[in-house]
Amino acid sequence: MGAPKEVSVQILDAGQTVRHTQYGVGTVTESDSDRTTVEFDDHGMKKFVTSIWSAEVVGEIAGRPTRPKRRRKSTKAAAAKAVSSITKN
Repeated sequence: MGAPKEVSVQILDAGQTVRHTQYGVGTVTESDSDRTTVEFDDHGMKKFVTSIWSAEVVGEIAGRPTRPKRRRKSTKAAAAKAVSSITKN
């Protein structure tokens, strides 16, 4: 008798973006060795058997969007201090 086949199961992290051939693009909401749940943009929430489903991972976990840091507005006190240091010299 041969050795049993090893089954590779693709467990994804919640928040990852996937593309499914039938349902399109969606975001993983849950995934474990039994079931994977995906919220699709155009088809709503769908549950799949993790061991037999197939989808392409197209994005990492959606985090907070990164924005460039804003410069602080100078306060009147800081402006006055800068002016006084200039006038002293």
